[in-house]
Amino acid sequence: MRTAIILGMLMCAMSARAEGLFSAEERARLVAFWNEPGRVRVGALPEAAQRGPWQVRLTPEGSTWLLKYQIAVGAASAPPTQEATASAAPQTEVWKTWVRSKIAFDRWQAQQNADSANGMLTKPPSDPASPQALLGNTKPDPPSAAKDIKTPAAPPFPGPIPPELLSAAGNPPPLASAVAPLLTTVTFADNEAFPYPSHIALPPGFAYYRFPQGTVAYGPGLKDLPASEVDALFVAAGLNPSEQRIALSVSKLEGGFESVNTYDTGYVSVGFIQFITLDDGKHSLSEVLQSEKNDRPGDFGHDFHYFGIDVSPEGIFTVVDPTTGAELSGADAVRRTVEDKRLAAVFQRAGRHSTSFRAAQIRVAKAHYWPSEDAFNIVVGGMALTGKVSDVLKSEAGIATLFDRKVNRGSIAPFADVLTKVMTAHNLTRLADVAPFEKEIIAGLKYRTDYLKDPTLSQPK
Repeated sequence: MRTAIILGMLMCAMSARAEGLFSAEERARLVAFWNEPGRVRVGALPEAAQRGPWQVRLTPEGSTWLLKYQIAVGAASAPPTQEATASAAPQTEVWKTWVRSKIAFDRWQAQQNADSANGMLTKPPSDPASPQALLGNTKPDPPSAAKDIKTPAAPPFPGPIPPELLSAAGNPPPLASAVAPLLTTVTFADNEAFPYPSHIALPPGFAYYRFPQGTVAYGPGLKDLPASEVDALFVAAGLNPSEQRIALSVSKLEGGFESVNTYDTGYVSVGFIQFITLDDGKHSLSEVLQSEKNDRPGDFGHDFHYFGIDVSPEGIFTVVDPTTGAELSGADAVRRTVEDKRLAAVFQRAGRHSTSFRAAQIRVAKAHYWPSEDAFNIVVGGMALTGKVSDVLKSEAGIATLFDRKVNRGSIAPFADVLTKVMTAHNLTRLADVAPFEKEIIAGLKYRTDYLKDPTLSQPK
């Protein structure tokens, strides 16, 4: 009898593992829900009526090459907000000039193509070359302001690529093209709608664009939410007022609780400091999902599982394909979320309405990215010194500077190098003597913004 019970339990466990996180009934319900009429609508961007549906965009292949260029000129650690051509060493100024010239020329060519395509759409059907005539459509499209756009004169042709640049970064593809972005609107059962554009318009030299089918949605920043609401969330997540001020300051560079981004090298990025999946679905966004699932399982079911998003006990991002009902995990789940706006909408909806999901974001931000307890080892004047960040940085401006670096780069580097340089310059041999030079250390660590100028944060004495 006992053996039979054990065998039964094992069979149930094996069946559960085979089925995954979602039962067959749940997957069938999800496919039915996501494919109801009106759930998803696709159309042109609102500005297409004035600018035409065809527009100029940076190419993902060109953006990938720009990152190679950025690495080749020694700017690998530059923040993503800085364009690849923003800086260059004296010996690479010729490269910089050539790349900027190529960007300008490629965008001019792409604009010509876009203008031509938009002009074709406004020709009357009597024109035998018009799309309407070719398709047998006798009703002309309404006139568009796009046909009146005059393409400016061609910029100078960049000429051959410098041989050293070709060797360092490879042969560049076109850095711009004419595309027809689409607007996908996802509507939930309560009629709340979430619009998502494709082919995001980005700076011409942006080095981290990867997925034209990806999208972005921002929502209100934390500073735009009621202060009492934000205070309650940080208290619930266990952060003190000083930690809250630091997190709010850094969040200005990231987004709000409902921010979603699926077009860049983070793959799927969500939340007030952009928690990410990367390509394998095993990173900080999965930690946020696990945090809510463990702390508030009922809310997690309502926010995510009900709509086909979950996280495995091993911390692997998992989704149900809204079209086929297949349960996907890891890299497959990430790719499907980049491609399907319905899954992106689930994250935005939770970030907009769920207190539990918001609190989970704050908890993971503190646990995953807070730099105060990070250890370091340096050698100054032949002496090995060991400490933690809070031994050196006492101000909120200092902690915010490293918090920003950890959020965006994954580490506090180059903290040890900057500290060594400052201590050597002032002939210091003890960490206890560094306090008067904290401002100098922070200035050397500046990344995306200067927190020494932030009046909401305490500053070095």
